[in-house]
Amino acid sequence: MLPHFNPGSEENEGVAILRKAIAEADAVIICTPEYAFGVPGVLKNALDWTVSTGELNEKPVSAISASPLNSGGDKALASLLLTLTALGTRRNGRSALSIPNIKMKLDLEGNLTDPETIKLLKEQADNLLGIIG
Repeated sequence: MLPHFNPGSEENEGVAILRKAIAEADAVIICTPEYAFGVPGVLKNALDWTVSTGELNEKPVSAISASPLNSGGDKALASLLLTLTALGTRRNGRSALSIPNIKMKLDLEGNLTDPETIKLLKEQADNLLGIIG
């Protein structure tokens, strides 16, 4: 469990696990819903824990938002991209995807069934692999 970010506090086991996982990863995919026109506070808190130690600096990242609205979580995605820029992540013009009307693209068990969205997610993965090199 991550505590609330406080630059003066010491990391706990949850923070250490998060930082280690990011540091050891070849790349990171962050997929977020949109809450109140932004990223959920828990996600922002997790990202804030990496500011001073730089695990995401120069790390290849793909950012994805999804929403039941036509907007696709575009405000959350914009906010996430600003944070990822501040963290120094490696991205290109194809490293972000907004998925609108997500509920209409899932079956009753929550599985993605929309062929176009599946194609776009595969393109995200291929792009991220290209950034990794």
